[in-house]
Amino acid sequence: MKRILLPAGGAILATGLLAAGLAGTAQASGDVASDALAKTQAQAEETLNFWTKSNNAALTQAVAFNPDSLEVEKISRGGGYSADTKPGSSLPIGEEKKVAVKSQNVNLPKTIGKVFFEGRDGKLYYCSGTSVQSQYRNLVATAGHCVYDIAGNDEVVSRWVFVPGYYQGKTPYGVYVGKQAFTHYDFDVYEDFDRDYAFATVYNGIGGSLNSASKVDIATYKAYTGEKFTKEVPVTQEEYRKGRLDPKTADYYSRKRGTKDEATGPDFPGAEVTKVEVTGAKYQAARTGPGNGNKFGEPVVENVTYNAWIAYGKKQDPKWDPETSKSLPVPTDEAPASLGGDRRTNTTLTHYFVQQWFKPGTGRQYFRTDFYTSASALKDVGRLGDNVGGQGVAWNQAAGKVVRTFGYPYGPNPDGSKPYTGVTPKWCYGKTATKVLKIPARKVEEQQSLKCAVTAGYDGGPWLANYSNAKRLGYVTGVTSLIVDLDGNKRYDTITSAIFDGETAAIYKAAAASWSGKLVK
Repeated sequence: MKRILLPAGGAILATGLLAAGLAGTAQASGDVASDALAKTQAQAEETLNFWTKSNNAALTQAVAFNPDSLEVEKISRGGGYSADTKPGSSLPIGEEKKVAVKSQNVNLPKTIGKVFFEGRDGKLYYCSGTSVQSQYRNLVATAGHCVYDIAGNDEVVSRWVFVPGYYQGKTPYGVYVGKQAFTHYDFDVYEDFDRDYAFATVYNGIGGSLNSASKVDIATYKAYTGEKFTKEVPVTQEEYRKGRLDPKTADYYSRKRGTKDEATGPDFPGAEVTKVEVTGAKYQAARTGPGNGNKFGEPVVENVTYNAWIAYGKKQDPKWDPETSKSLPVPTDEAPASLGGDRRTNTTLTHYFVQQWFKPGTGRQYFRTDFYTSASALKDVGRLGDNVGGQGVAWNQAAGKVVRTFGYPYGPNPDGSKPYTGVTPKWCYGKTATKVLKIPARKVEEQQSLKCAVTAGYDGGPWLANYSNAKRLGYVTGVTSLIVDLDGNKRYDTITSAIFDGETAAIYKAAAASWSGKLVK
């Protein structure tokens, strides 16, 4: 439902109006909508594993969420806006005592970061967000459409996490899994962008070696059932030759062919050796030392199932019947391994190898395969607000006041140009418009706006009033909702935000009083 705002009363966000803690006038609890993001330990752990496995691979694949790429044809200015109740605020973390604000600059706040989530289309997206003051120092402010599925109306997005200070796969302050989302009932149910904001509680951050890798031998690698991977490492011809001569490491080494190989002897400069399987009789008759046809290491005993043992024996002699025959079949060149063991309980195949030397073709490359298993070494890095601080939150502030906005723009302009990479945060500075902005395409009847030429990915980022250059703290008076092209030149030039009023304060306070807790004990 829409709220009618009266003409501006002109209340200023200033030291005299800031009340310590979470002071201000609350609205009816009926405006508050709350939904679980990851309500169980198992859900939270699955979300964390999804984003952090394989060295945070999923985080690097996410792209800017783009519901704000609108072909908006009807945009207009409305009248002024003002408070629905008295102005109020919560102080930033670390500023619970009154502090005089003297100047502003572009120092980036530690509190900002990226909100990552999986959309209902299965794709991975990000928005911007910021840590804000709360009782348990566990709260993130962002846009409502960065938490709630705007196509499904009443569902939250999947696998929601906040990463403050995110930079190219790095998570310097940890990863914070969302627990519970709070927004206005009108956005949750009616997708009313005049209420496009959300406050999400997060579990304690997780950091440390999220996917520590250990190099193992091939047997351990094959037996390991968890996450594992291999690396192909270029090596010299000398290492390749030594590795191939050792039966314990021979299977680790490989080569990529150049021109055709030629058979030769071990004395040929640069000659290489491979192994050829032969019957036990030929192996026993072979000599030792380097040379074609000479023994290649010790025989290799392979434990096999009884059925595989029978199948191999029949390959040597199709008429062989293990139930009636008193002897084993004689190995052949096509099936050279010897059958052994006590038949039913310990059946084995013994393989024998001899050397074959060759002159390698040109263009040859040599590689060693290294085997790795991954193990989680997760640790609790503490509460979000303790690690990065938290911005204050203010509501019912007058229009036309100076703010700094922050976010991670990435998406294209309507003309296809793409001026931002999304790698580092950007900022805008200026006075908010004195008239509300109306955008019927998104049911917007009264949003505040600011001149700011950014693109998708910036949405969800904070609008900070009274921003301190020394402490990098201010007061969130809005979060970027829509990014629009007002002058029609196919390039975005303006950002909008829902107006933070007394109803916003009630939703914020409900979220700020909600506990989340730890994932790693």
